[in-house]
Amino acid sequence: MSRLTSRPRLKRVLIILGSVVTVVALALGGGLLWLWQDAEISTVGKESFDNALAIPPLAKSRVDKDGTRVFDLRMQSGEKEFKAGRATPTWGFNGDHLGPTLRAKRGEKVRVRIRNGLDEASTVHWHGMHLPAKMDGGPHQMIRPGGSWSPHWTVDQPAATLWYHPHPHGATEKHVQRGLAGLFLLDDKRSARLALPKKYGVDDLPVIVQDVRFDGAKFDHGHKMMRNVGFLGDRTMVNGTLAPYQEVGDELIRLRLLNASTARTYDFGFPDDRAFSLVGTDGGALERPARMQRIQLSPGERAEIVVRMRPGERTVLRSFPQDNYGGAWQQRFSGGDDAFDVLQLRAAERLRPSPALPSELGELEVPDGAGASRARFFDLKQSGINGRAMRMDRIDEVVTRGATETWTVRNDNGMPHNFHVHDVQFRVLEVNGEAPPPELRGPKDTVFLPNGTTMKLALRFEGPADPKTPYMYHCHLLSHEDGGMMGQFVVVEKGQKAGKPSGRHSGH
Repeated sequence: MSRLTSRPRLKRVLIILGSVVTVVALALGGGLLWLWQDAEISTVGKESFDNALAIPPLAKSRVDKDGTRVFDLRMQSGEKEFKAGRATPTWGFNGDHLGPTLRAKRGEKVRVRIRNGLDEASTVHWHGMHLPAKMDGGPHQMIRPGGSWSPHWTVDQPAATLWYHPHPHGATEKHVQRGLAGLFLLDDKRSARLALPKKYGVDDLPVIVQDVRFDGAKFDHGHKMMRNVGFLGDRTMVNGTLAPYQEVGDELIRLRLLNASTARTYDFGFPDDRAFSLVGTDGGALERPARMQRIQLSPGERAEIVVRMRPGERTVLRSFPQDNYGGAWQQRFSGGDDAFDVLQLRAAERLRPSPALPSELGELEVPDGAGASRARFFDLKQSGINGRAMRMDRIDEVVTRGATETWTVRNDNGMPHNFHVHDVQFRVLEVNGEAPPPELRGPKDTVFLPNGTTMKLALRFEGPADPKTPYMYHCHLLSHEDGGMMGQFVVVEKGQKAGKPSGRHSGH
């Protein structure tokens, strides 16, 4: 074959190869562009707000002869029409979806009799509660199908907005998404005296926020491509209500915000940027109200805010886009660019006057780090904490009853995480070496750590000691927790050693 005839053929081959490369590059580029555009979600201005907000009922209880307040909870499956004419399979406590609000006072003895009417083993964890490890409801306290469990303890902590949810290792995300969650409110003498809105369901509203996505009538629990934080839904519901509104008749309204989503972080505020007063965080009241326009809550966090209403107005609780996720890529694919209209508040034409908020709310009952006997470090990675994935038969940390410690928690994993510690409320001492902002100055049990964040916490472990039964610390982005981003600690007496974890459980 002559060179004259081979050159045109070579040229044609190069042209074809170049065309193929171009087509592939355009296809890849188009695919990435589609993924990028599809990742942003907004319901702003799109919600109809035509469903009255459901208010979880206060759980019935009785008081035994020894003074113990007894509640009954049953985990069960059911169906609920979130959309008219479409029955969605759900799980719930004492009903088809979510659960009643439990309420008790400081100093009371409580017992919760739990029955598992599901066809899967599960647990009930008391998120934010100080109680013995055997009563904590973590993955070591599994309740088999058809089984029962009756944890009991004495309430010994300030008034606060706590919650309860399942904690089966490897399946927590699925169980919470199906509807197993509820509030547990604590009261005390100080909270009874404070001039705060406190008529439950009237001027003191539970606001359990979850993001959802539907596949026909069913919940879609799938994780979309690139969503390494876990499940991200395309709309929100409050107390199990889609497009909710609440009619209010008081000048001041207290919203008890709970982020019960499994992966999504919200930044709550109002469209007119009105200021509101933050009066409580995870573990109870701040020392004094803090005026702000936004409050960011990651999964598991709570905040109590008081907002002033004007006669006849309608305003919307909104979650705004966030820019602290650690880069444009994570911000887009971890939900930071998303925005949601969450709940519409409809004020009556005439509003009942509310007393002015108190300028002081009380002293914090969390340590300030003085006299800490030990410092610990926790490096957050999706693959595990401090380089180790969770193992049910391994105790990771041993703490002494009565000790105050400082824990430094770091996230440089390139994605958002958060950090929750069972049994204790802690104080945030530093965020990246600086004093914490007002929203982190109250008692906390869960904190949001975007990529590039280091926090220093002060914790005190008051027991009781139990060398064989651990508490958990973990990321509360539930798919991360399920994947092993969790560790265990036990509380022991001075000089006592940790034992082997006991109790029936399913291995990871």
